Amino acid sequence: MTFKGLATQVLMSRIEHAINSDKAASALDKLSSSGKGFDLADIVATFQGSGGDVARIAKSWLGDGANESISASQVQDTIGSRRVAAFAQALGMDLDAASEKLARILPELVDKSSQGGYLIDSIGKKSFLAGFTSRFLKKSA
Repeated sequence: MTFKGLATQVLMSRIEHAINSDKAASALDKLSSSGKGFDLADIVATFQGSGGDVARIAKSWLGDGANESISASQVQDTIGSRRVAAFAQALGMDLDAASEKLARILPELVDKSSQGGYLIDSIGKKSFLAGFTSRFLKKSA
C-alpha cells in the first residue's frame, strides 16, 4: 500500500463525504502545490515555510512530543483557500467544513507518518504500515 492509499483510507474514515477511495484520493490531490498529486512532504514544507506560529505548530507534528493544534483559518491561509476549496468541492463539502476537518486530520497524519522529526522516507515497511493503520484508525473509532 502506498502512503497516498493509506491517507485515502484515513480520509474515508474521518470524513463522511469521502464515500469512496476514488473520491477521497482525488480530493487529496487537490491539496498539493506541485500539481503532481498528493504529497504529504510538500504539505509539511508549505506549513514549515510559512514561518511564525504555523511553522512552529507543524514542527510539533514532526517531533516526538505532543502535537499542537492548528485552526481552520490557519489551514486555509497556509495551504491556500483555493486549494482547500478544490479539496472541499471534490468531496461535496463547503470550505469551512473542509478546513475544520483538515485542521483535525493533518496534525495526526503528519505525526503518525514521521519519526524523529522527519517524514518516513520508506513507508513500504509492512510493520510500519500495519502499526500506523491500526493506531490511526483506532483513534477515529
